[in-house]
Amino acid sequence: MTAFPLSSFLGGLGLSIIAVAFLMAITFAVATRQGRHSVIDVAWGLGFVAIAVVVFLASEGEGDDGRRILMLVLVAAWGLRLAAFIGWRGRGGEEDPRYEEMLPDGSPAALALRKVYLPQAGVMLFVSLPIQVAMFSTGGLGVLAWLGVLAWTAGLFFEAVGDQQLASFKNDPSRRGTVLDTGLWRYTRHPNYFGDALVWAGLFLVAADSWPGVLTVLSPALMCWALAAKTGKPLTEQRMAARPGYKEYIDSTSGFFPRPPKAGRGI
Repeated sequence: MTAFPLSSFLGGLGLSIIAVAFLMAITFAVATRQGRHSVIDVAWGLGFVAIAVVVFLASEGEGDDGRRILMLVLVAAWGLRLAAFIGWRGRGGEEDPRYEEMLPDGSPAALALRKVYLPQAGVMLFVSLPIQVAMFSTGGLGVLAWLGVLAWTAGLFFEAVGDQQLASFKNDPSRRGTVLDTGLWRYTRHPNYFGDALVWAGLFLVAADSWPGVLTVLSPALMCWALAAKTGKPLTEQRMAARPGYKEYIDSTSGFFPRPPKAGRGI
């Protein structure tokens, strides 16, 4: 196994920064034209795909081809599905309440760039470090990488199925004003967020299978923390708190990790 090509990795990182900046500029232009900054949610998945493509090309002849191709396929499948789903879900919609709260009517463009676009770009680059490092890692695929594929597969299942079940629930007029507590939502209040966390844990394992991928552990840790304790689960439950039956749902259903329903358990 040859040494990790640090200089080539840093060059790839620079290209990733350029790709993310270009994507955010386009997204900002589209958001300004449409009058809603929630379109950046579509760019979230696309940004990781762009990074994966850029570093895949930059790492040709440097990293292990098996790991490069595997990482590209996993990231593209996850990111394109997520972008397509969010785009379909938000078609013709209004501004997301999250962005309305951050950016009241009349807010200058500079404020949107500072509070929405720059932070998301920075997080995207940091969270994508396992992808970037894996593309340049020289060791062949081992057991840990295939365990990562299993985790990624389970995560994509929870995320995609959870999203579809929620979309079907929202499109059923007879369920309006009620709480989704069937399917995967019977075992966790947030199957889509849990699945997303599992996807990133899987991508990390693929990277950690070869040195120095294990050093990127803070990237999936940040993503999991955000989903479970910061921007994902807490904000969603804050918006749902007043809905009839939601308190009972919290009392009986696991807050994040899937478990059989049990009365009196909130997490």
